[in-house]
Amino acid sequence: MEKQFGIDRTVGSVPRHLLSYTIPMFSGNLIQIGYSLVNTVWVGHLVGENGVGAVGVSLPIFFILVGFSMGITMATTILVSQYYGAKDYKRVEKAVNTSFSLSIILGLALTIAGIFSSDTVLRLMGTPPENFTLASSYLKISLAGFLLLYLGLLINSILRGIGDTLTPLAFMATGIGLNIILDPFLIGGFGPFPKLELNGAAYASVISQAAALIVSIVYLNRKSHLIAFHPRRLLLDSRMTSMIFKIGLPSIVQQMLVWIGALFVTTFVNFFGSTATNAFGAVARVDMFAVMPAVSMGVAVAALTGQNLGAGKPERVKEIFRWGVIMISSITILISVIAVFFSELILKMFGLGSDPAVMRIGVNYLRIVGSCYTFFAVLFISNGIINGAGHTIITMLFSLLSLWFVRVPGSWFLSRKTSLGITGIWISVAFSFLFVMMISLAYYYSGRWKKDVIIKTPPTVSVIE
Repeated sequence: MEKQFGIDRTVGSVPRHLLSYTIPMFSGNLIQIGYSLVNTVWVGHLVGENGVGAVGVSLPIFFILVGFSMGITMATTILVSQYYGAKDYKRVEKAVNTSFSLSIILGLALTIAGIFSSDTVLRLMGTPPENFTLASSYLKISLAGFLLLYLGLLINSILRGIGDTLTPLAFMATGIGLNIILDPFLIGGFGPFPKLELNGAAYASVISQAAALIVSIVYLNRKSHLIAFHPRRLLLDSRMTSMIFKIGLPSIVQQMLVWIGALFVTTFVNFFGSTATNAFGAVARVDMFAVMPAVSMGVAVAALTGQNLGAGKPERVKEIFRWGVIMISSITILISVIAVFFSELILKMFGLGSDPAVMRIGVNYLRIVGSCYTFFAVLFISNGIINGAGHTIITMLFSLLSLWFVRVPGSWFLSRKTSLGITGIWISVAFSFLFVMMISLAYYYSGRWKKDVIIKTPPTVSVIE
């Protein structure tokens, strides 16, 4: 008897599928970002502005590793979605078990490398002395739990590849709910808990990631789910591993380039002192919230594209693109209005109102960059189509051009060689959004993404006993 897992999104209303896929995922990401904002508020009020700056300067380093893991999980999502769309469940299982093996091996290697290199990278970034000690300990504790985060991301990505966004939402809510509860107790030392200050935020995150991962593995195994984790089933199928790296390597490079670029931009910001570092640490969290609807919709677009191409229905992809742009633009325009016109209120929420210089820098950033969020949002839709078709090397090249030919050199030149100062960095960031959106749209309208890059079997039904 065939067991039904996931949701077939190759038939029915495209806008309904986009909404039913995106809303649970966005809700999970909103909870994640909501936690991040709450965490920053706690750090700002209980540790101080230097604590906020320390978290901000640590993020690019940590997310370089997260970017690597997201490249692998993106490849798995694309493979799983296309094999699921073709109803080739045997290959779905093979892709899943191979991905688990790769994640464990790579996750351990990245954890060790990250911990031993973190202080060196912080120094190379010119981290202000007021932030360095806090950032160093916070980052090392966060990196110690990286493998837990990696495996959690993989499980959620695989579920989304088969069209299930509600189950990952439940897993995320479990971890984040625990994190929100632990944060104030471990940071402030309330009740029987020790006062760990900024380190407490890192420990809370690691404990919560472990809890969410355990819950997800236990749940999937008890359900005998198609993607259940069983150590005895782990394998490194050579052909599947090759496919994962063929699709995932460009995405790995793309994700890491984004955060390496962020590292350089943070370095340029650090040049202007701890005041700029503290302001940037806060507005970086606002950015994460602002782009989250686009990230969620982009993943939905990629998964739907993968399933429909796997099922031999490329004609539905244009409809996916059109509705994706309409939906995400309407949401992101509202976010931009809030960021631009309520910037002071947003920054005061992070406990930054006591320093007028910090407020001035943060407000200036939100008014310049916040007005351009829609460009970045539309980019995620066109890139979602291209990634869903398996052309991840193309979106990698887009990131390469945007970061290393516009944002990074523009930030350095305008901030160091003109009278704009730090405002030059914000202008370069905003212009890079527009630039990369235009080249991504040009590629989408060229139709070159329609060329197959994934080897498929005929869409015959495989029965899972």
